[in-house]
Amino acid sequence: MASSIRPSLSSFNKLPSFSSRNLSQRLSLFHLRNGVRQLPHNFGLKASRLLRHESRCMRLMSSGSMFPSATQENALDWVKQDKRRMLHVVYRVGDLDKSIKFYTECLGMKVLRKRDMTEERYTNAFLGYGPEDAHFAIELSYNYGIETYDIGTGFGHFGVALDDIPRVVDIVRAKGGIITREPGPIKGGNSTVAVIEDPDGYKLELLERAPSPEPLCKVMLRVGDLDRSIKFYEKAVGMELLRTQDDPESRRTVAIMGYGPEEKNTVLELTYNYGITKYDKGDAYAQIAIGTDDVYKTAEAIKLAGGKITREAGPVPGYSTKITSCVDPDGWKTVFVDNQDFHKEVE
Repeated sequence: MASSIRPSLSSFNKLPSFSSRNLSQRLSLFHLRNGVRQLPHNFGLKASRLLRHESRCMRLMSSGSMFPSATQENALDWVKQDKRRMLHVVYRVGDLDKSIKFYTECLGMKVLRKRDMTEERYTNAFLGYGPEDAHFAIELSYNYGIETYDIGTGFGHFGVALDDIPRVVDIVRAKGGIITREPGPIKGGNSTVAVIEDPDGYKLELLERAPSPEPLCKVMLRVGDLDRSIKFYEKAVGMELLRTQDDPESRRTVAIMGYGPEEKNTVLELTYNYGITKYDKGDAYAQIAIGTDDVYKTAEAIKLAGGKITREAGPVPGYSTKITSCVDPDGWKTVFVDNQDFHKEVE
């Protein structure tokens, strides 16, 4: 809970009545009796406060609330052991009922839950192909009275793995939807792919696969420096680089990042287009949410990896759910959610 607290030896220099040698001698007078640290009756008030602070920090360290040594190596080791999973992706829509109808009737998703915040004037709807405690989901965010958003040039598409792409495309067409790529083979392969748009213009890449354990399989974002982004998502977010693919003909390189094999898990696809270093992110796409065992340690690890925290770790006002958030080098936002709190939220 206090992962940002670190004992500071500079505090010793603020005690005017003690030299470092005298203070060391007085510290040696301390002893443990019945588990309680005893102070000499003439010990200075400032030194007493210092030692209480030191004792508190040691308790925090032993309880796991902060790293034993706040080094990048310790932080990265912990990140690798953390039980992380991509939970959902958040984006804004102009007509919630219309969007829900599209995703349920065209793509076969189910409404998992809704959250109406009348005082804050927004409603969230969570949709997907299975329970949120085991599957990736989409979170549609509707802000009262706002009908349109700018998707920008940075957001790419969502990936959906289905076993009959032509049938899905026919349904989308029959309902007046937009097909931007008719079903056909992937370049250099035999798999069928198609691209459609939802009512707000978000692109969805349909990938034909045998029944998948995670049909909501991908979020694609464009980045300005692929090596820099890979390093950030490995060190700060704890993802693994699953593969890269360079396509000189299309003048782009992609990196697939995730927490497990892409055929079984949702992945993040980072796309670098040759020579383009900046994109307009618009105001439509919001963020990805990732589960973590400890948002406090996660925030510290992000800082040590050079990441920028946009919300310090702690409970959301009015809720018990603990979160922290950061942005990557291109400004894409990630929110980390406490695993136990998340499971309680979706029960």
